[in-house]
Amino acid sequence: MHTKAHPNAPLDERITGALVGAAVGDALGGPVEGYSPEQILERHGGRVHGVVGPWHGDDWRTARPLAPYHKGDGHVTDDTLMTHALVRVYARVRDHLDAYAIADHLVPDLMTEPRWIPELETEALPLQRIFLAEKWLVARIHYGHADPREAGTGNIVNCGAAMYMAPVGLVNAADPRAAYAEALDIAGAHQSSYGREAAGVLAAAVAAACAPGATPDSVVSVCLSLGKDGTRAAIERVCEEASRHTDFESALRPLREAVAPYDTVGPDYRSPSLGARRPSRLHAIEELPVALGMLVVARGDYRQAVLGAVNYGRDCDSIATMAGALAGALGSPVPEDWAKTVAEASRLDLWEPAATLSAVAREIFGRDVSRRRAHEQAFASLGGPACSD
Repeated sequence: MHTKAHPNAPLDERITGALVGAAVGDALGGPVEGYSPEQILERHGGRVHGVVGPWHGDDWRTARPLAPYHKGDGHVTDDTLMTHALVRVYARVRDHLDAYAIADHLVPDLMTEPRWIPELETEALPLQRIFLAEKWLVARIHYGHADPREAGTGNIVNCGAAMYMAPVGLVNAADPRAAYAEALDIAGAHQSSYGREAAGVLAAAVAAACAPGATPDSVVSVCLSLGKDGTRAAIERVCEEASRHTDFESALRPLREAVAPYDTVGPDYRSPSLGARRPSRLHAIEELPVALGMLVVARGDYRQAVLGAVNYGRDCDSIATMAGALAGALGSPVPEDWAKTVAEASRLDLWEPAATLSAVAREIFGRDVSRRRAHEQAFASLGGPACSD
């Protein structure tokens, strides 16, 4: 059963839905990350329908390849840690961001500020939890002194930047082209090629989802209008297939088959192919097209989009993070019991970053209006057409 979204939900509600929705999707996907739909079905005796425990039960502390991370029981992963870190950068800068803001604020945040890490069940530096592709930010910018605009070049190409770009879309709510451009600038510090492109398209998708009256189809249309190369092709193919399905169970295998020609990782997620994660104009990350596909299958319903992403397996915490952000931005409510469980288990206030970003987004919009009016006046002084109020 699909819960009807609220197409005229106010900005604050959409920002809260997107950020809380992303965190909840992340937590639900964490314990089954890296497995196939068939393995998930066998392990859980059916599909996952909410918060579940670690894959290896009480042996999570030592079981490879996940140890020492406590994935499951409602714990968010690095997707949420990075998303909240980007919100903190917006809170400091209180304006649009660029790659230099990442160097000046995000990198020090990761390196110097101990925070509660749910999967480690202790306070630690975020740097000690994030994946190698995210540690690259620190290695290249802090230690390598690379130009932040180009620091992402040379990193493995993956979803590492896209997974935390929802705040960029929310700051640019209803202006997907601006979100796309800002995310591409930010992501240059972290990713290149189709990893950077996915970050831009995800931010644009979130911005498009915030527009009054937005639907999954309108969000996908924006992605296709802005997306380039393999990213655009993968989204088009996956969403075309998704439109044929009305429940995620029937869509699990077809969506994987649709995205497979564009995915460099290969069929065995834990043993990537030799061509995996290298720059390409023909390929795409798997996570963004599948998240959009699940949004289409679910007709925008948060619960169904996230559960589809979770039960897809593979990198499903990131897929569910993206699907959750998009459905939440569309106005589909996040189940209160899921949000409460994840917040308590992760020992995080999932609503505070949303309140912070809502205030910052309004401040930035005010600055945008002032800058635009100054430009209009200057252009009119040059003999261009004057804009009437």
